[in-house]
Amino acid sequence: MRLDIIGSSPAWPNAGGACSGYLVDGRLLLDCGPGVLAKLREREPWPTAAAIVISHLHLDHWGDLVPWVWASLFGPGSEHPRPALRLPPGARETLRPILGRLGSEDMLERVFDVEEYTAGESFEVAGLRVTGLPVPHYDIPAHAFRVEGERTLAYSGDCGPSEALHEVARAADLFLCEATLDNADNDGPPRGHLSVAEAQAAAEAAHARRLVLTHRPQELTLSSDLELAGDGLVLDF
Repeated sequence: MRLDIIGSSPAWPNAGGACSGYLVDGRLLLDCGPGVLAKLREREPWPTAAAIVISHLHLDHWGDLVPWVWASLFGPGSEHPRPALRLPPGARETLRPILGRLGSEDMLERVFDVEEYTAGESFEVAGLRVTGLPVPHYDIPAHAFRVEGERTLAYSGDCGPSEALHEVARAADLFLCEATLDNADNDGPPRGHLSVAEAQAAAEAAHARRLVLTHRPQELTLSSDLELAGDGLVLDF
């Protein structure tokens, strides 16, 4: 399995960076935050990913779906197949008034094959098996993903400490886990992000084989013995 780190920034972009976007085997994009579409276009004239799955509805995880729509309707994406778009439960209803102000309420359906996934139920997309489990993220519904193909990838999305991470990352070959906080005391309540120590504890409890940290502000230091995701990093596992 191959993981391309397209964007790894927290809610604000690191210098020269994009927000959350992680490409699995060249065909499944986990989250699509601001800057991700431009980064993808540095790789090819128009993204050929077959599917996009969104973890939650904070803008830094879905915002580039909007320019993706405009380019698919009027620009370089118009000649390409419609990607599958899998949204969190209830997302269509939540997004409808927002999208109506940005263009039209049905703008996503005009260019993507849109479905909402069900928390805890696996689904097949882009040749991979994906399961989303609810995780705590302040007061917004959020999901971590377990992606199964030739190997198993776990992705925390944005979350506070949760035993759900132990199931998502159980014996995973690679656990891509957020580590936004310098100190857990700076968060919540309710909790919404992890410190490095909490990410490590989750990986250890899950017996994940490899931990890569992401969604971390560049202003925060990190021990050199830990792996940190950066835009453009390619992980084969």
